[in-house]
Amino acid sequence: MDYSWGFLFVVVALVLTPGADFVLIVQSTLSGGRRCGAATAFGVASAAVLQGLLVTAGVASVIVRVQPLFLAIKWVGVAYLAWLGFTSLRSALHGRYGAVGADGASRSSAWAAYRRGVLCDATNPKILVFYLSLLPQFVDQDASWVTWLAHAWTVPCLGITWFLLVVAFVGSVRLWLERRPVRRAFDASAGAALLFFCVSLAGEA
Repeated sequence: MDYSWGFLFVVVALVLTPGADFVLIVQSTLSGGRRCGAATAFGVASAAVLQGLLVTAGVASVIVRVQPLFLAIKWVGVAYLAWLGFTSLRSALHGRYGAVGADGASRSSAWAAYRRGVLCDATNPKILVFYLSLLPQFVDQDASWVTWLAHAWTVPCLGITWFLLVVAFVGSVRLWLERRPVRRAFDASAGAALLFFCVSLAGEA
């Protein structure tokens, strides 16, 4: 199997660039502790694994070419980001937060956090476009499916590593971040960022 190490550097730059997934993971860690933050991170990674598999199988190119299907995914993503941004701004406006307790979270809340991570990444069609536009520049068309999959799954592998480090850091300073003025400021900033990503996605052709 031939692996392009140049692709690895591109993915590192992509993973380290904050996006909607990053904001959501930090929020989940603040509200539910490390367990919820990690669950959201694994949800994002699971969606990326599925997208990489779709690209390798050739399904992703079909999704992008079928305009009604692609647009449906896009507008679901726009609506979901808008909802996340609105709830974050509403939380900042009300400023009502529960007491900071133990870092554990119930299975139901962790499962909900996982689903949020899956939805946030799976409804972002820009990921499929990224795969389809970038992978052919580093992988030969006649390369084996193993080579294609190894490149495609570089994104979730590096992504989950980085996100778990973020969860660990946020969890370590959670008591400070959970102070009401700080939390309200963060929720307001996060809501504005999510709405920015929403508008950016909606405005793209």
